[in-house]
Amino acid sequence: MVHPLITVIIPVYNILDCLERCVASVCMQTWENLEILLVDDGSTDGTGQLCDRLAKRDGRIRVFHKPNGGSSSARNLGIEKANGEWLGFVDSDDFIEPQMYETMMREALEGGYRIVQVSRDEIGEDGARRPDVCAPPKEAVFRNSGEFLRTLLLHEGDCSFCTKLVDASLFQERRFPEGELNEDFYLLLQLLAETDGIRILPQQLYHVYYRMGSNTRKKDRSEFSRVFTDIVKNADYAQKLTKERFPQYKREAARFGLYQRLDYLLHIPVELMNRENSFYRSVVHYCRRNAGETVTNPYLTKKQKAYLLLLTALPRPVRAAHRMSMRIRGIE
Repeated sequence: MVHPLITVIIPVYNILDCLERCVASVCMQTWENLEILLVDDGSTDGTGQLCDRLAKRDGRIRVFHKPNGGSSSARNLGIEKANGEWLGFVDSDDFIEPQMYETMMREALEGGYRIVQVSRDEIGEDGARRPDVCAPPKEAVFRNSGEFLRTLLLHEGDCSFCTKLVDASLFQERRFPEGELNEDFYLLLQLLAETDGIRILPQQLYHVYYRMGSNTRKKDRSEFSRVFTDIVKNADYAQKLTKERFPQYKREAARFGLYQRLDYLLHIPVELMNRENSFYRSVVHYCRRNAGETVTNPYLTKKQKAYLLLLTALPRPVRAAHRMSMRIRGIE
């Protein structure tokens, strides 16, 4: 059996407490023909030096140090430096099972797939397993690009590149968008337009370490507003792609555009809901223009429809009431 080289790219930034566990889990892979790229994104806590020490323990590890630019820029540097015919990505606070890459690689070679995905679970700071964000399939399944896009539009699919093994040739003209927080979703949509689909395996071999201090889980309000601005932009791109390539999922895409804007309106601070905020005004205008779709869309729940219609009619009072409710319950 041919044993292609897999490059595993790990962006690293101020992660002293988790990095060794992460790297050890990659080094223990049963697929031995791999290289591990640690891209130090300007760490200031000694993580960069730890990367260098780890490289001395295993000759498959290469380290690159760069000024801080975010995880997308670190991943993109890794793509440029990769020698592998296949690429994988692991976040530096997560860890993986020893057979993960061999399982995906054998599936890719035997089935001729260009993207293979394993399932994941989430582990809390207390070591307890959290509820599944993406339910794994009961058995291995191939979803063509349109079917996989549909799962994303319905918030049932996994857009993370960390759970995937990808043919490196797909990255010849593609990179992660820098300065964005939902970069995986945007790039994956581009790849879906260039591939037949994705093979999905049921084994939960990737373990997400869930802690409030990570990039996507901070409770800082400005960080939330940026995240939810990005997901609205991604919804627009998803609707454009659906219209051009997969028009049979028009209603699912319409649901996605409304759902993402609902998320935005339920998280934006009331103080930012003003006439000077042009993005906020565009969101409200979109919801008002698509009120008919809100009422008739079969993929929105009754609760989602009610919130959308209320926020469309009276955005500030409804958001203020929602924030008060969340505070009483100790959530916001």
